[in-house]
Amino acid sequence: MSTTVAEPGLADTAFARLQSEGRLLNPVLKARTGKPGRWGFRGELALQFAEKMADEARPPELTCDQVIAVAQEGNAKLPFFAGYLLNFAHLKDVADTLGDTLTAGGRYFLFCNNIDLSKRYQVPLNGALFYVLPIDESTVYNELLELLYLEKAELKKLDTAGKTDRVADAACKFDVTFDTITYAEGLALMGPVRNPNENRPV
Repeated sequence: MSTTVAEPGLADTAFARLQSEGRLLNPVLKARTGKPGRWGFRGELALQFAEKMADEARPPELTCDQVIAVAQEGNAKLPFFAGYLLNFAHLKDVADTLGDTLTAGGRYFLFCNNIDLSKRYQVPLNGALFYVLPIDESTVYNELLELLYLEKAELKKLDTAGKTDRVADAACKFDVTFDTITYAEGLALMGPVRNPNENRPV
């Protein structure tokens, strides 16, 4: 009788539950990095699953995209997580999905398409503090490099795991403060949700 064996080490990190629930999707990276005991993930985080029809595997109804995160073996909390949301309202879905992996000392960045491009916020939720920043035509990776004062040219020679380590190390030291708002205040301030398919050639 064959049994499914968890990836060595991953089961001893904050990624374990997310992995077992099938939430770590389309990974560009899901492996140990160059730092001892550290695992990196780059891909999508499933937030809401579609109803399963028989044996048909359907894509999730809601995801947090462009995720960059790290976890440490022997530690059930995520020290660093970043991702992209089309809609600020889904911040609560991210916080609820990450749940017990969140810690007050973690650095969590969410780049949202429908908040004022001139604003940056801190939003406390589920015992953690989320840095919520605007994003327009860029990527989470590029926005993080700019926010953390990392030189793209210096990171170019590194592999994906190496780049993730450098971003995570800088992010964990981030101590800039933004205006603090509640999740409810953010809902009142957010703009309309853009159609992600607009202006695309048919």
